[in-house]
Amino acid sequence: MQYEIFGETIPGVTIKLEDGESVYSQSGQMVWCDDYINMNTGASHGGFFKSIGRLFTGESLFVVNFEARKDMAEVTFASSFPGEILAVEISGGDEIIVEKSAFLCAEQSIETSVAFTKKISAGLFGGEGFILQKISGDGTVFLEVAGNIVEKELDDGEILRVDTGNVVGFESTVSYEVEMVRGIKNMIFGGEGVFLTKLQGPGRVWLQTATMQNIAERIVPFIPTPNQ
Repeated sequence: MQYEIFGETIPGVTIKLEDGESVYSQSGQMVWCDDYINMNTGASHGGFFKSIGRLFTGESLFVVNFEARKDMAEVTFASSFPGEILAVEISGGDEIIVEKSAFLCAEQSIETSVAFTKKISAGLFGGEGFILQKISGDGTVFLEVAGNIVEKELDDGEILRVDTGNVVGFESTVSYEVEMVRGIKNMIFGGEGVFLTKLQGPGRVWLQTATMQNIAERIVPFIPTPNQ
């Protein structure tokens, strides 16, 4: 498999497959493909029970499989919001945990499943509820990112505090919890909300400079209403 990520506003990724290779995505993410790609829509990758799990993450019950019928057959997927596309290589039994809306597409050797937050505070106040996605296997997964991508490598015990919702994902070796902002004035006047996400290494974390909630809040005042 070869791929090229392109575009700056609403990015896309074109994947070139060898004969017999295939990738899968959630329903509605493919934007074009050539005549040598077979499409097959079915239950989520991994079977019926994983399909039900996808519903908990807010995604479609179905996924679409795209299989090449000749070498270098192309299929292109696009992000659903302004930002970037992040390609993550997973191997050797590694796992990453990502926000529930981040998955775009992946090789067939990649599995997605539901991951519940380990601490109640993270579930209640972490911006993603109790449910995240666990991605494992051996291959490449492509993630949607709002705004721009920032990758950080945390040393053992190193702590990073992130505004709620700006965490795209992290390796499973990174611990994740939510804590209250310190100081009453910071809570009331700081403009950063009451809670921050605390990430503790070791491991990689991926951050995004925007959130869909923030983008929507900026757009809403300019949407005409029936009375206008």
